[in-house]
This record gives sequence, C-alpha cells and structure tokens, in this order.
Amino acid sequence: MSTPTVVLVHGAFADASSFAKVIPELLADGIPVAAPAVPNRSLSGDAAYIASVVRQIDGPVVLVGHSYGGAVITVAGAEDNVRALVYLAGYALEEGESLGELQGRFPDSDLAAALVTRSFPVEGAEPGTDVSVDVAKFPAIFAHDVDPELAKVLAVSQRPLAAAAFAEPAAAAAWKTKPAWGVVSTADHTINPEVERFGYQRAGMQQVELDSSHLVMLSHPKAVADVIREAVRSAGS
Repeated sequence: MSTPTVVLVHGAFADASSFAKVIPELLADGIPVAAPAVPNRSLSGDAAYIASVVRQIDGPVVLVGHSYGGAVITVAGAEDNVRALVYLAGYALEEGESLGELQGRFPDSDLAAALVTRSFPVEGAEPGTDVSVDVAKFPAIFAHDVDPELAKVLAVSQRPLAAAAFAEPAAAAAWKTKPAWGVVSTADHTINPEVERFGYQRAGMQQVELDSSHLVMLSHPKAVADVIREAVRSAGS
C-alpha cells in the first residue's frame, strides 16, 4: 500500500501556516502532505470542501484537524479513502451535535470574553456575522507558549469563522468507523481541555496530553508529528 497522504486541516482564527513546524517533520520522513485553506464559512460547506480535496488524492489519507478543523474532519472523514483521523486540541463531535452544544456542557474558556464580531456580505441574503479574536488578547489566549513576535503576526493575520458554523450540527461522525488519535492541550485557554477530553473519550480514541497552548502544533511540533506518524503507520499497514 502507498504511504498515506496527510491532509492538515486548520481551525478558526488560523490558516495552514499554523502547521509550518509540523510539515517539515513529515516531509523529511517521505510522507506526502497537503494543507488546504479552509473557507471557514459553514461546517457543512467546509467539510464538503475538504472532502473534495480528499477524493482527488490517489491513495489513502490521514486527516488531521486542529480546533474547529476537528469538527471539519469529523464530517469529511467519512470519505472512503480516509484511513485515520488525528485531532489536535479539537472538537470531536457526535453526529447531529454542534460546536455550541458540545462546548455548552463545560465552563467557558477565556476565549468567550475575547471574541469580536463583524458583518460580511452574503450575495442574495442578509449579511453574515464573522467571529474573530481580539488582536490584543490573541497571544495570551491562543498562543502563550509560542514566540511572542510570531504570536503578534498570527493575531493580525487570523482568519475569522462565520458565526453560523457554531450552531450547525455535524452530518456524520467519522470516528465511529475510522481509527482516531487525540491530542489534548492541557494549558489551552481557547478550548476548555475538558471539551477535548470528553470528545476523545467518547470516541474511544488513543490520547496524548501535552502541556501546551491551543497552538500545540507550533509549540510542540515534534510530539504532534509523532502522533501523526503513528496514525500514518496504522493507516498504511
């Protein structure tokens, strides 16, 4: 069997550059990698886009989702050639469950008080609402163990998430039929770590806990790459 391609799915308030330290680790091992840009417009639309990327890859795929990207791979992971899932400080939703419902079971993180909303145009419809993180609060909430100068860049280059995505139910739960791994960021101020643990335990995932901010793949790239390598080995066997 060919070496699985790792598809890295970024979350809200970030882009594919958040995997900049993990990608070289994987490429050095000869693992094919794709890191598409997620539209961050709706859970169903984002999952459909990632699923389209996956379908056009020849051979098996390991889907890796960070944060909101975890919700995206939960749905997109239903594609036939997806062999394994890896969640990084992510949402492992149940079928029919929304981000808001899962988060609502646990106390709010520091993120809740730091969100900023702005309107954006929607052709032929009422304006939508974008959600982002207050730039001044971003480093402490999202990236407290990342280089401070880099955290400032990430704060001003963040990609917002449409508010509608928070209430949209997941159309599938791929972890029910695919092996999955989950990384808990124990010092996460963006998602309550208990949200991560609950989702992973419910799914019966293999778990790793790292003393990390939300941006675990930037602060602990080698440890994250090791988890992805394990999923790749499993998917390729």
